[in-house]
Amino acid sequence: MRTVLTTLHSKYIHASLALPYLAAYCGADCGEIVIREFTVHEPPQNVLAALLSQEPDVVAFSVYIWNRRESLELADALAVAKPGVRIVLGGPEVSYEEPRFFERHPGVAALVHGEGEIPFRRLLSAWAAGEEPKAIPRVSLGGATGPVRGPNAPPIADLDRIPSPFSLGLIDLSRGFVYFETSRGCPYTCAFCMSSRDEGVRSFSLERIRADLALLMKAEVPKIKLVDRTFNYDPARARDIFSFILERNRSSHFHFEIGAHLLDEATLALLDEVPPGMFQFEIGVQSTLPAALSAIGRSASLQRLEEAVKRLRSRERIHLHLDLIAGLPGEGLADFLTSINRVAALDPHHLQVEAVKLLPGSPLRGRAAELGLRFNPHPPYTVLETPQLSFEELEVLRGIARLLDLTWNSGRFGNFLATLGRRGGSVARALSELEGFFRQEGLFRQPLSQRTLFEEIWRFVRQGFTGTDRDELRESLARDFALSERVVPENAPSFFDTALEDDEGLRVREKVRSETSSLKGSQVRIQFFAAVFRHLPQKAGRTILIYLYLTETGRGMDVREMVLD
Repeated sequence: MRTVLTTLHSKYIHASLALPYLAAYCGADCGEIVIREFTVHEPPQNVLAALLSQEPDVVAFSVYIWNRRESLELADALAVAKPGVRIVLGGPEVSYEEPRFFERHPGVAALVHGEGEIPFRRLLSAWAAGEEPKAIPRVSLGGATGPVRGPNAPPIADLDRIPSPFSLGLIDLSRGFVYFETSRGCPYTCAFCMSSRDEGVRSFSLERIRADLALLMKAEVPKIKLVDRTFNYDPARARDIFSFILERNRSSHFHFEIGAHLLDEATLALLDEVPPGMFQFEIGVQSTLPAALSAIGRSASLQRLEEAVKRLRSRERIHLHLDLIAGLPGEGLADFLTSINRVAALDPHHLQVEAVKLLPGSPLRGRAAELGLRFNPHPPYTVLETPQLSFEELEVLRGIARLLDLTWNSGRFGNFLATLGRRGGSVARALSELEGFFRQEGLFRQPLSQRTLFEEIWRFVRQGFTGTDRDELRESLARDFALSERVVPENAPSFFDTALEDDEGLRVREKVRSETSSLKGSQVRIQFFAAVFRHLPQKAGRTILIYLYLTETGRGMDVREMVLD
């Protein structure tokens, strides 16, 4: 019996973690197993042809919110193209389907509910032995006899029973991006998250974790993203893994989802040793409104979270990604803008805002009617209205999220956003006004080049500010632009003042020659730009700033900002 395990990724660089785990656990009892991965962007006919070329007896799909529609359409087409094939669906998107699912998709032979290793192995081993299973725990069977759902059963308690897919060579390490897990489950019960249904946390042994990490670091995988819901649920365990990485890592970058409120002094001291750029922490703040946090069952000290983030940010070693979720029960527009201001004050490198998704099987979805939450019935099940937030207000927050990506998260508008926050009353209020401008002008409907984005924001400043406020915002925008890309003097955007006096121009050229004299004879190309500023935070009055642009073949551009003495 030949089984093809498959999934549709959102991007080519992604490599499945679920499929290799299933293959590793099934072993020889399940017949021959091959893994074939595709993306949602590939023509469906091409994917169908690729699957059929494997001459499978069984095709098993891993289904998620980003590939549900495409996976079901592909499964239906596969059932028509090859009527004898057995189609199995698993993953979070089908784990809570009801028996009527088989009426809509009669070609599907089975659904696997929850963690798949044990039920999937039992299903395949039965088919490989020529048997027709009847009541496998956490498996629903279709077929002519009607849907039959097996009893519930716990997942694997000892995760080390799953052979390592890394040591077996089942995971493609060539794409530059690998998912990795050290635990399953979460100690928290946030109502919007599927992990809230887990009973406690299960961890692989430290020996197993170290062995797999050593393999990945030796292979110098560029990016390793840990999918643990709360990696540091056990601070001592987290320190052990952090220490192992710090001792062995040569070039890999690691992404962790952590609870910042759980970072104790011993862990923070260890993190002071992390080389800049090696770690990224994703921290779910979700909301700063106590009522909203209480409504979703989230118990985490905001004060401890903020103290830990400030400590990490001051060290400038770890990239900090903080998340807020819009549309939680009890939180209105003003409340959410307050959350934005409070999180922005922590100065994270990345500030993400997303509307809550009411996932199938999540406690929040189960209480949606009671709480008055209206949501899109199709993936990704985004909230559309709450008693506290109208659809229009949620659209405002969606626009602010887009602006955060274009400005804050791009890392190119630091000076401007700081000034805008001061001059606009607060970061959130200023972003709300900018969002209104972008919506009115239809700027969310089209992609914007970097220069166009700067010029449209300058148009917003011209329309909404006067006097010193406008001047400070213009100069902040100009500094950010000059630090982001090379400015050609004769083609400088209109928010620059390039009217240097003759003696200033001479002094600029002398300064540039002096600064770059040590680079003569090298392969570095040097270009410069100078402009007039009058409202610099560090120096009042007329000041000339010089920007040196140093480029070298095979390396990015180095930008240096200097004050003309």
